[in-house]
Amino acid sequence: MGADTRFSPAAWNPDNARALPLSRETEEGVVTGIADNRAPAPAETPHIEPGRALALVDFSPPSVGVGERLIRMAYRLGVPGAMLSGPMGKKARTRLLATVNNTLPGSRAAGTAIRAGHFLVHGAKTPIAQVDFAGAARVTPPLEKVVHSFSWLTDLEACAAREQAAPVAERVLMAWLQANPKPPTKPGKGPAWSVGNTGARLANWLAHAPLILSGEKALRIRTLAHIAATARWLDRHVTNAEDGLAEVAGWVGIVAAGLLLPDGRPRRLYGEAGLIKALGELMGDDGGVLSRSPLAQMEAIALLVRLRGCYHATRRDAPPAVERVVELLVPPLLALTHGDGGLGSWQGGWAVDGADVEALIQASGVRTRPLRDVRQWGYQRVSAHKSILQFDTAPPPMPAQARFGCASTLAFEFSHGPHRIVVNCGGAASGGGLVPVRLEQGLRATAAHSTLTLDDANSTAVLINGMIGSGVTEVAVDRKTLPQETGSNATRLEASHNGYATRYGLTHQRILLLRDDGSELRGEDLLLPAGKKGKRGKVGFAIRFHLGPEVDVNLTADGKGAGLSLPDGSYWQFRSATDEGEMTVEDSLWVDGQGRPQATQQIVVQGMVSRGGGTFGWIIKKMN
Repeated sequence: MGADTRFSPAAWNPDNARALPLSRETEEGVVTGIADNRAPAPAETPHIEPGRALALVDFSPPSVGVGERLIRMAYRLGVPGAMLSGPMGKKARTRLLATVNNTLPGSRAAGTAIRAGHFLVHGAKTPIAQVDFAGAARVTPPLEKVVHSFSWLTDLEACAAREQAAPVAERVLMAWLQANPKPPTKPGKGPAWSVGNTGARLANWLAHAPLILSGEKALRIRTLAHIAATARWLDRHVTNAEDGLAEVAGWVGIVAAGLLLPDGRPRRLYGEAGLIKALGELMGDDGGVLSRSPLAQMEAIALLVRLRGCYHATRRDAPPAVERVVELLVPPLLALTHGDGGLGSWQGGWAVDGADVEALIQASGVRTRPLRDVRQWGYQRVSAHKSILQFDTAPPPMPAQARFGCASTLAFEFSHGPHRIVVNCGGAASGGGLVPVRLEQGLRATAAHSTLTLDDANSTAVLINGMIGSGVTEVAVDRKTLPQETGSNATRLEASHNGYATRYGLTHQRILLLRDDGSELRGEDLLLPAGKKGKRGKVGFAIRFHLGPEVDVNLTADGKGAGLSLPDGSYWQFRSATDEGEMTVEDSLWVDGQGRPQATQQIVVQGMVSRGGGTFGWIIKKMN
């Protein structure tokens, strides 16, 4: 493995944490974020895990009669839907049975760019005429997803009336169909035919049918034939998805086709059973997806909201389990919102704008409060007056779940009102827009998060292609409310991880104490011997506090503190309470709500510490 390097926005060398393989056993009281392996195909009566026994959602297939169970079984075995729907009847003409009312928000800016002949993805424009829709000439992953999932249809619909948007949509669709005349024999033949992109594309085609089926008859017939062929392809290959979220997208496409295409009842019954099983394997009991990514959480909500629109278009109710899953997905997502309504930067995500989050929640129809202790998902939230603290208290996701897994254990974010004071860099998933792809691996590193690093190494190995290696396997968490001498209370969060135990014989423990008036955040980072006897020698440490884009920072004369000025006129002070190490201000970057990089700064406390352990205290306090 290559050597780990310190985070620097100017240059980055791919890095892996230097650790020996560790077991990933789950112990009672330890947050691990570990998912079970998926079964290759949906079963009629899936096994309910012990952890699911007390869950509020039943992930068994929807309850149906004996006849419908037989139809579902026969369809899964390959009997054509037309034969099961009407064995003696004439095959129905391919057409859509209803028009879906889209409630999901789109980007007017991105839609306007499409009308002008460009795909706009995270601030980067790509001429549509230069895109290889066949996928032979690979483009950046964010652009691939937009192009081949047809998510751009939502943006196009948001920026213009149908009569203006439809000709544009049809031209792009025609180019795509020309490059992809028929489905391949199996998944993986380029990004156009991954299960995730294919399922999302089918759902988007059906949801935005007026944009792509309003033109010439020849194109309409060709498109309907391709929709039917895509649905049959997903029937066969959905369980070969690249990850859990992609499988859910595939099942959503199947169910949508079962609702909106003729002779769709067998496909719908088959798809509903598979979808509910896949949802059970996508998320934990607290509603957080196992990839621990807020972006994946948003995508799961959007997929189910779009599917619910397909049910409503055909005057059906979605299965109760689907509705309940939407209700479970929203509170954990809200737990990662700051005072400006936008998301914290976790597991490859960027600080998604509050308006985008609010529009998605409104489309979901769920009205609820954020969860403060999403223990299984692995995030702690403390809301204290105008201040909000977010704390990562779990290992990174398992490799099978990770798309942009980050070594962020024990990192935190802190905001006051609409202003972010301490952040993580975020944005690994936006690499390929204005964020260069070469920075993706660096943005996933421990040093790109507001936490402690040893020897410039990651607490968990960061591998290529979004994968995560060995490192943190156990995180112990404790949360308490403590009375203060002033008569008020404070919330105390304590967590520790074993990511550095094998390499350096040290356990990292972090204690955060936030007063209820939100004016003071005290922190203590402890390095404790992992064994009975500490090792000899010293190792380099660095504690990083990446600052928000609106924070103006100035070091104090004694070199032990820094003044932090916010745009609202408030003044905060950061103080290091340890004599060990030197405090400096260095360049950093932060990926904004549209996935674009912004130049920022970071406070770094660094030096050498004994392998026998050490303690480093610090405080962030509002001074006016």
